[in-house]
Amino acid sequence: MLKFSVLGALQIRTVSGPAEISGDLQRTLVQTLLISEGQPVSGESLVEEMWGDSVPDNQANALQAHVSRLRRKLRSLEPGRPGSRVTIHPSGYRLLMTEGELDAAEFVRTVRLAESASPHDAPRIARLLGEALALWRGPVFGGFCGGTLCQLAGARYEEYRMRAMELRFDAELRIGRHAAVLAELSEAHTNHPLREHFCEQLMIALYGSGRQADALDVFRRMRRHLDTELGIQPSPALRQVESAILRHDPALAGDARSSLLQIA
Repeated sequence: MLKFSVLGALQIRTVSGPAEISGDLQRTLVQTLLISEGQPVSGESLVEEMWGDSVPDNQANALQAHVSRLRRKLRSLEPGRPGSRVTIHPSGYRLLMTEGELDAAEFVRTVRLAESASPHDAPRIARLLGEALALWRGPVFGGFCGGTLCQLAGARYEEYRMRAMELRFDAELRIGRHAAVLAELSEAHTNHPLREHFCEQLMIALYGSGRQADALDVFRRMRRHLDTELGIQPSPALRQVESAILRHDPALAGDARSSLLQIA
């Protein structure tokens, strides 16, 4: 069984350790097949992804040569596997995978699970999302995004990462871990200054840590930033958090049974 990882530089792990995929075209081929998560990819799409505007004259032969090379590589990593992982269909090429073999697919599955979970599951969700976020070793594909398909997939996985962070912080705040997540929340807010939910969460964490003045200062700086960068005012949710802090709303106290963050 192989494990494929794209939440960071492309990596294939075998029972005997990691295996390298050499060459930009081979990496692009593998990445494009992986992000399709078991669905066929047309030859035309693969050619465009791999060569862009520099398509070779004999593109069909060139693509087939790279597919054959990949087949040989994967077969050498799984000598006991019956049949090739890369199959040809009328609609294109497909990389066969089973559940648990692609880190990005497992990550997305965990985020979707967290989105549908009950607030009472906060301790479990915080743990699951913490483990899922630990799968990230760096930028998607290590920053080597190839063509349009891989770029879109990279943006999609990154958005799921932001959502996972928000959901984890929500869960941690629900169980009263305000001080424990302050450093991570401050970093998230600094790195993504226009993502208002991080700001809401940071304000709540500061307030819950006994730092009301700092929480209100974060709001004032966010309001200035939104006005300067986008010419807009804070969202109603963000203004609601400020109002809750000013009136010492009991919902901000937070535990697994409270309505914490419903105001946001």
